Amino acid sequence: MKIHDSLIERLKDARTVVFFTGAGISAESGIPTFRGKDGIWNKLKPEELANFNAFMRNPDMVWEWYNHRKKIIHESEPNPAHLTIAEMQNYFDDVIVVTQNIDNLHRRAGSKKIFELHGNIERNYCVKCKKQYNEELDFSEGVPKCECGGLIRPDVVWFGEVLPVDQFKGGEEAAMNADIFFIVGTSAVVYPAAGLVYTAKQSGAVLVEVNLTESEVTAIVDYSYLGKAGEILPQILQAYKDAVK
Repeated sequence: MKIHDSLIERLKDARTVVFFTGAGISAESGIPTFRGKDGIWNKLKPEELANFNAFMRNPDMVWEWYNHRKKIIHESEPNPAHLTIAEMQNYFDDVIVVTQNIDNLHRRAGSKKIFELHGNIERNYCVKCKKQYNEELDFSEGVPKCECGGLIRPDVVWFGEVLPVDQFKGGEEAAMNADIFFIVGTSAVVYPAAGLVYTAKQSGAVLVEVNLTESEVTAIVDYSYLGKAGEILPQILQAYKDAVK
């Protein structure tokens, strides 16, 4: 795939590069997406699994599903897209990841500055006192409980819940300050997260889409590369490295 020379020129001048990532980047690591044709939502209704009332009604079922997800994630590795984003920290003043994913793969790949809009499956907290439980939980006696007696839940954003204020604010500031704003592996339909694309656009960032297929934002981006992020992002970085030798 030919990488536009004009994009490389823009990258040469860039200080802050932001990556807004979604399920598509993790799908390349073998983690099923929710909304694709093979997505988990095609097999189970989301309202049965991913909302607070469902958890309080049937915490065993919800935890069984999240533990299944955690097993898949633990067996997965960051792919070349994650690794390329982390490597870009060596070439730009500020590389920021704003992700809708809960799988922790960006951190495992080596990215340092990450805003997790939808939480992180590696973390947990008590529904009653909010105490964090980030170690491995013990399910030998059923759903784990906090010392205060409250149920422990995954630290992920469920349907009907607001995004963590600090994470969204950080993502919003990143979008406003971005010189280059990459949209990677996301259909850009889930709000309020998807609104960050428009924030970046209005703030003057160069928008670069890397998706398997066209998305809701294809019409407004400056560059659109359709294909696997694990192939395209390394090509972009290599073209940049060749240009600044």
